[in-house]
Amino acid sequence: MKNVLVLGAGKIGRMVASLLQCSGDYQVRVMDSHEKSIAETLALAPGAQGMHGRFDDTAAVDKALAGQWAVVSCAPFFCNPMIAEHAKAAGVHYLDLTEDVAVTKKVMELAKGAKTAFVPQCGLAPGFITIAANHVIQGMGAMHEVKMRVGALPEFPSNALKYNLTWSTDGLINEYIQPCEAVVDGQVTVVPALEGLEHMMIDGIEFEAFNTSGGLGTFASTLEGKVKHLSYKTMRYPGHNAILKLLLWDLGFREHREELKAAFERALPTTAQDIVAIFVSATGDIGGRHTERTYAKIVRHKEIGGHHWTAIQITTACGITAVLDLLREGKLPSHGFVRNEDVAFSDFIANRFGKHYA
Repeated sequence: MKNVLVLGAGKIGRMVASLLQCSGDYQVRVMDSHEKSIAETLALAPGAQGMHGRFDDTAAVDKALAGQWAVVSCAPFFCNPMIAEHAKAAGVHYLDLTEDVAVTKKVMELAKGAKTAFVPQCGLAPGFITIAANHVIQGMGAMHEVKMRVGALPEFPSNALKYNLTWSTDGLINEYIQPCEAVVDGQVTVVPALEGLEHMMIDGIEFEAFNTSGGLGTFASTLEGKVKHLSYKTMRYPGHNAILKLLLWDLGFREHREELKAAFERALPTTAQDIVAIFVSATGDIGGRHTERTYAKIVRHKEIGGHHWTAIQITTACGITAVLDLLREGKLPSHGFVRNEDVAFSDFIANRFGKHYA
């Protein structure tokens, strides 16, 4: 039995806690600053422990970390550097869901010389999308282009944005604004968010895709010099991109993020009926022939363990819990910085949590 601290009892944290606690192999402690969220999480994870505390309170974080084997941070991305620093001091394995490039670089620095594993960005994107992409390119010689696309969307869009809030509003706005890493002509570079608009179809559903930040994780540096072009884009229903540019650039919300967050949370409803679209395409040399390989998947909301979960909860929570499980089983490095590229696709899909992607 491994003791695991889950920081955050929001939509993702409560499913992480439920999956781990109900597996029988983990004793979960959940910390959050909202008593109601803790109570709702404990109801879904019988036997788990609850603890009240703020993610920016170092004393509370240290108290929560005491006696733990690992910490899974479902806290806002800007809290993670401090959490990672204190996890290292406590000798606790660290995993998070951040899409923020600067935060991940801080975690990478902290991982140097650590006696435990530091595994940031192991949710959906970044996270599983890299595991899938690494699987698709296996056996390719000269690689021309790798495309990675992910979209978390309402199943039944009904507003002009064709979007409902399905995860962190802070994280959503962050990926629409921050520069985006890519590989262009073999070199790691940055490209502007919201640009590179393209259209595609998966299972008869039409999407648009455009640059957003954070989804590549460490994959850009891993493939630098090995692939000519590598890009990550977010998928939305057609028309979303144009409205975002109006809001962020023409109306100036890029410089007033808190106002945009308030507007989104006031006007955009949440939904429990959602889909997650995943697409990876790679072109390169296989056996002397120019070849394309593709992985495409749509994950839908469904019932697991007697509870209804959204698609974004399933893909994000199952991503990080599968990686944690593989760490427990000795299938990942036990110390230092661990990349998503270190996770074997076959191990992930065969895992009791990762199987929900299959």
